[in-house]
Amino acid sequence: MRYIPNSAADRQQMLAEAGLASVDSLFSGIPGKLRLRRLLDIPKALTEPELIEYFQARAAKDANASPLFIGAGIYSHYIPIVIDALISRSEFYTAYTPYQAELAQGTLQAIFEFQTYIAQLTGMEVANASLYDGSTGLAEAVLMAHRLAKKDRFLLARTVHPEYRAVVETYAKNLGIGIELIEYTPDGRMDPEKLEAQLQKGGTAAVVVQSPNFFGTLEKTHDICELAHRYEALSIVNVCEAVSLGLLKAPGEDASEKRTADIVVGEAQSFGVPPSFGGPHLGFMATRERFVRQMPGRLVGMGKDYAGRRGFVLTLSTREQHIRREKATSNICTNQSLCALMATIYLAAVGPKGLREVCEQNIAKTAYAGDQIQKETRRRVLFPAPRFNEFVIEYDREQPPAGLSLSRFYPELGHAVLLCVTETARREQIDAMVKGFA
Repeated sequence: MRYIPNSAADRQQMLAEAGLASVDSLFSGIPGKLRLRRLLDIPKALTEPELIEYFQARAAKDANASPLFIGAGIYSHYIPIVIDALISRSEFYTAYTPYQAELAQGTLQAIFEFQTYIAQLTGMEVANASLYDGSTGLAEAVLMAHRLAKKDRFLLARTVHPEYRAVVETYAKNLGIGIELIEYTPDGRMDPEKLEAQLQKGGTAAVVVQSPNFFGTLEKTHDICELAHRYEALSIVNVCEAVSLGLLKAPGEDASEKRTADIVVGEAQSFGVPPSFGGPHLGFMATRERFVRQMPGRLVGMGKDYAGRRGFVLTLSTREQHIRREKATSNICTNQSLCALMATIYLAAVGPKGLREVCEQNIAKTAYAGDQIQKETRRRVLFPAPRFNEFVIEYDREQPPAGLSLSRFYPELGHAVLLCVTETARREQIDAMVKGFA
């Protein structure tokens, strides 16, 4: 079936109205060398029975696939079946955007609940209605800190996800924002002495640190935040693996606010969103209430109508579509509300105890995998600091049996490999992976 709605007569009539003799003349403005004059090299269309047979074969292949021991920003976690059942309701699945509060109370309430969960998990006072993904969320946090601090210098830990750093540099390079990287110590953490030496030079807008970092190592985020504040810089904490927030101390919680983050951003894919070959996912952002007017994206609030009934409404939206361009904080035009709904259902389904149990399984299985590799193989696990579901091992060949080679991002580590073990990996699967490294 061809999906061209216009008949040959329709097209001829349109060309005549435009004063053109042929479709070729319509595209004459495109240089000939750039025009494709053959059919695309794609397989022929399948009939419906052929299509069903194709997907059944693919599903059978996937059912026998070995688990992936790669994380690096996208994680394989158990997804309760209730999520698919609820997000498939047409009220959520087909809803576009909640401008009209009287028509979108369910969507608005779901986003409000998402904001509440993120605020609780990060220990911050306010969270927005999600961003595109973790990497663009971090870039938006840098732009937000740039507006707040009115300084151009940012210090990023080199242990921040390398692709997140690339996105930040892309956002920053035409805005006069300078990005300087801080090296890591032998235990795999941001080097505090080198950080302080750079802070002493002055003019720093913010310090950016990620925990767990790209090596899976837990950073001392509260110490780093305190150090940043000592030199009048803001602190941004990035969280790629959101499940870790179920057990680790929240970046926004401490006896002293000087030791807490000013902005917490990250990727919430781990909360019930499948890897899906890399997306779509959802970013999140949380901050202090005094900074809320510099947040990008949208914020849903709860109030009451004249009759005292509870209701939800878009409370703050500092984007170009709603306010003057020169006053807008971002050109974000939507959020990932369906993915945010998946995260909300996940958190409601597992609850605080369930999320903590998931974290404990991640830590226990990661520790088992690391111990077995050192015990059963000659490979050394690098970076001895505490870690969460990821770790780095030495490897002397270019094609290891599992994991992500770090030579592209950290050439000084040689052929080191980043491995990830989550609660979905069974013991026999971990043992098989370890055997592959022997």
